[in-house]
Amino acid sequence: MIQVSNKSFAHDPAARGYHAVYRENQINHCPGCGRTHWYVGRTLAECGFCSTALPLAEATSRGAGMHSRNFKPTFLDAA
Repeated sequence: MIQVSNKSFAHDPAARGYHAVYRENQINHCPGCGRTHWYVGRTLAECGFCSTALPLAEATSRGAGMHSRNFKPTFLDAA
């Protein structure tokens, strides 16, 4: 819980309000400069003019190239 003056806020991502994300197959205006040129990576899109970075709406916490603490490669067991 976060408490500010006499109000408390539970950590609820669904209730955090507006959250800018880059959406594939749509025109995305940069919240920093308003332009629409983006460099898109695996998890982030970066504005080509002002370098504002936005997370991809389709990106997940686990996917190609992402790390996991409990991951153990199976090919090492065969050696």
